[in-house]
Amino acid sequence: MSTILLIRVSRHHGGVPRHHLDRLLRRLPMTSASTTAHQFLSTNTAPTTTKEKPAQVASLLDDYGQLSKARLSALVVTTTAAGFVAAGVGPLDTLAAVCTGTGLCSASAAGFNHIFEQDRDKKMKRTQRRPLVRGTMSVGHAAAASTTWGIAGTTILALGTDPTTTALGVGNILLYSGLYTYLKPRSVLNTWVGAVVGAIPPVMGYAAATGGTVFELEAVLLGATLFYWQLPHFLALSYMHRVDYKRGGFRMLPDFSEGETANQMVRNAWYLSAIPVVATLSGVTSSMFCLEGLLLNGYAIKVATDFRNDRTNAKARKVFLTSLWYLPCTLMLFLLHSKTWDEKQLNKNFLREYIAYGRTTLREAGRQLCLHETQVAKAGPQANACPVVVTQKKSKNAILEQQTALTTTAAEASTK
Repeated sequence: MSTILLIRVSRHHGGVPRHHLDRLLRRLPMTSASTTAHQFLSTNTAPTTTKEKPAQVASLLDDYGQLSKARLSALVVTTTAAGFVAAGVGPLDTLAAVCTGTGLCSASAAGFNHIFEQDRDKKMKRTQRRPLVRGTMSVGHAAAASTTWGIAGTTILALGTDPTTTALGVGNILLYSGLYTYLKPRSVLNTWVGAVVGAIPPVMGYAAATGGTVFELEAVLLGATLFYWQLPHFLALSYMHRVDYKRGGFRMLPDFSEGETANQMVRNAWYLSAIPVVATLSGVTSSMFCLEGLLLNGYAIKVATDFRNDRTNAKARKVFLTSLWYLPCTLMLFLLHSKTWDEKQLNKNFLREYIAYGRTTLREAGRQLCLHETQVAKAGPQANACPVVVTQKKSKNAILEQQTALTTTAAEASTK
C-alpha cells in the first residue's frame, strides 16, 4: 500500500524530488514491490535542483560507505598502521601509501562481496540497508566502484611500497571476494578463511616499513594476534545472528553446533594468551607485556567460558564487546613494551620521535606505580629492583632530551 501511494503521489504531482523518495523507500520493508517502485520512480522524479544536490551527494556517499563496509575497512587500515609502527616507523609517505592502498583494497573486496551476495542479503534483516538490496545503487555502479577501488589501491601500493606488500593487497581482494565469499554458503570453514584475510593487513604494514619483510617474528606475532582474535569475535557475532544467517543460506558454525562454537571461542582465547608469553620468551617484548597480556587474556577467557557455560545472546554479546576493546589494548601494549623497537632506526621523522617520547613517558609513569620500586626496594635510586623488567631506567634528563628532540624534529618539519 505504501508503495502504491508513492507511485500515485509521483504521478499526481508530476514529479517529486528524488532524495525525498529515496528516504521514504529506505523505510519500506524489502519486497519486490518496493524494488519495482524504486525502478519506476527513477524515471518519474522531478529534475534535480541545485539545493537538492547536497542531499543526493550525501545519499551516494552513504551508499559508498555501506558498499565498502567502511567500519571494517577502517579497522583494516588501523591494523595496517599498527604493523607499520611496530616495525619502527618507516618513511611517512610509505605509511600514507600502505594505509590508503590497503583501505582501497579492502573497500574493493567488500564491494564485490556485496555484488555476489545480494540475493542472500535480501533475505536477511541485518543486511536490508545495503544499497544493492534497497535498489539505491545498480549492480553496474557497484561493480565500477569496486573495480576502481581495487585498481587504485593496487596502484598506490605498487608505486608507494614494495612488490610483497602489493601482492598481499591483491591477494586479499581475491581471498575475501573469492574464496571467503564462495565458502560462506557452503562450509563453516569460511570463518577461518576470513580470519586469514584479517591477519594479513598488519603484516602488510610491517612489510611496507621494512621493504618487504614478512617473516620476522614481530610480523608473525601481529598476524597471529589478528587471526586468533577474529575467531571469538566473529563466532560471537554469528551466534547472535544465527537465525538471520540461516535465513540467508549461510553455513555458520553456530547453526550446526552451538557447543562447538563455544568450545572454539574458549580455545582461541587460550591461543591468544600464548602470544604475550612467546613474545616475551623470544625477546621481542619485555616481561611486562607478558604480565599485562595475561591479565587481558584472563578476562577474555572468562567471558568466553561464561558463554560456554550459559549459551545465550547476552553472553555472546559480552564476548563480542570484549573483543572490541581487547584488540586495541593488546596492540598498544605490544608497541609499548617492544624491546626491539628502539633498535629499528628505519627513518627519523616527527611521528617516530613523537611515539618514542610517548613510550618513554608511559613506561616511566608505569614504573612509578610499581610496588617493588616505590615501597619494597631499598637498593638505591639507580637500582632496578623490580623482577618484571619494563625497560631500562631513564633519568628525568633523558626524558627531557627526548622531548627536546621531538620539538626540534617538529620545528625542522615545519620549515620544510
